[in-house]
Amino acid sequence: MLGCVFEISVSQDTPLANVQFFSQMIKKLFAPLLVSVPVAACAYPAINQITSPPSVVEIEVVRKTWKCPGCNENEKYVLEQLQEKTKITDRNALATILGNIKQESNFHPNICEGGARVPYNSCHTGGYGLIQWTSIGRYRNLGEFAKRYGYDPSSLKGQTAYMINESTFQRYLPEFEGRGQTVSQYMVAAYYWLGWGIKGARETYAYDYSKKLIWS
Repeated sequence: MLGCVFEISVSQDTPLANVQFFSQMIKKLFAPLLVSVPVAACAYPAINQITSPPSVVEIEVVRKTWKCPGCNENEKYVLEQLQEKTKITDRNALATILGNIKQESNFHPNICEGGARVPYNSCHTGGYGLIQWTSIGRYRNLGEFAKRYGYDPSSLKGQTAYMINESTFQRYLPEFEGRGQTVSQYMVAAYYWLGWGIKGARETYAYDYSKKLIWS
């Protein structure tokens, strides 16, 4: 390496004149180069001088998921939680769930059937929340779930957690965790999950979400 120390191996039988001759020749050949080569060129330690290896640099692995750039914050949160807390990976399945929630509540967690925005304890008739929990048992279980796990039953976080963990959704979750079905096919599972009486525009909403979701 230029600028580094050169070693000449000689034996005891090598004539002194030969050693001196080679030394002078090396000096003549490399003297101009040694002047211009920085000392740093030889600054690296020998292998046997390294006492500890350099620290390992961890490479961050970015996990791709379905995202909805054109959605509002509530829609994005529910989409994120569905992928984080379940094994749903199919775009149409996610779109179907989002489309049904939009039909039920337009992603307003504190909405009582009819449109009133009220806290959990102030909705006395009809359904309440993201998917309009209507029966007394499902409505009451929302409150009990929120109390047990420290959520506000009127909040998006609390209701999303309850929605995903509710036994009714868990019963039909395997249908959504499949792959390759159309929105119309996933709508069958959505019907049994929600038990809706009026279909409305939920399927149209689902197809719209399917077009908006991107893998990134």
